[in-house]
Amino acid sequence: MQTPIRPRPINLWLYLGIPVATAVALILLELTSVDMDIAKLFYDPVAGAFIGRHSYWLENILHDRVKQGVILLGVLALVVFALSFFWKRLFGWRRELGCLVLALGLSTAFVTPLKKVTQVQCPWSLTQFGGKETYSKLLEPRPATDKPGLCWPGGHAATGFCLFGLFFMLRDRRPRLARLAFVVALVAGSALGFGRMLQGAHFLSHNVWTGVFCWLIGLGSYYLVLYRRGMAEVPAGERSVA
Repeated sequence: MQTPIRPRPINLWLYLGIPVATAVALILLELTSVDMDIAKLFYDPVAGAFIGRHSYWLENILHDRVKQGVILLGVLALVVFALSFFWKRLFGWRRELGCLVLALGLSTAFVTPLKKVTQVQCPWSLTQFGGKETYSKLLEPRPATDKPGLCWPGGHAATGFCLFGLFFMLRDRRPRLARLAFVVALVAGSALGFGRMLQGAHFLSHNVWTGVFCWLIGLGSYYLVLYRRGMAEVPAGERSVA
C-alpha cells in the first residue's frame, strides 16, 4: 500500500490567480496590435519570409527532435506507471506517476481539438506576411476561406509546457527537484514557442495561452489525483489548511 504523503498547502492566489490574471491580460491584448507588431520583427520583407522559416536547427532539432523526445518521455512515464502495479519498489510512487501520465496526456491532447474549433490562421498564411489569408484576432469572426487556420493555441509550446506535470508529480515528495522541473518546463515551453514565432507559425499570445492551459491541466491533475486523496489519508488532526 502507498505510504500516505502530507500534501503541501496550495496557495490559490499564486497557483490559480496568476494564470487567471494572465488569461485576462491576453483577452485585453486583443484590443491592441501587440501580436502583429511582434511578428513583424521576425519577418524579412526583402526575402519575403520569416527569418527562421527555413532554419534546419529550428525545424529539425528544436521542432521535430524535441517533440520526439517528449513523446518518448510520455511513453516511458506510461510504462513506469504500469510497472508500479507489479514492481514493489514503485508502489509508493504509483499515484505520482499516474498524475504525471494524466497531465502529460491532457496537456498535449487538448491542442488539436481547439485548433479545429478556433480556426485561427498562422502568421505565415496572412497577407501581411506574403500569404493569402485575412488576419482576424482570436475573438473576432473568421473571414471566409477554403483553408481554415490551425494555429491556436501553440502546439509546439505545449511540448515544453506539458513538463509542468513533472513539477506537480514531484511537488510533495521532492520540492527542490519540483522547482527545477518548473524552471525546465517554463524555459522549454518559452524557447519552443519562441522558435515557432521566428518561423512565422504562431503569434506570441498563442504560446502564452498554451502555457496557461498546460499549467491549469497540471494543477487540476495534481488536485484530483494527489492533493485531495493525500488530504483524505492524513489524519484530520494533522492536516494543513490549503
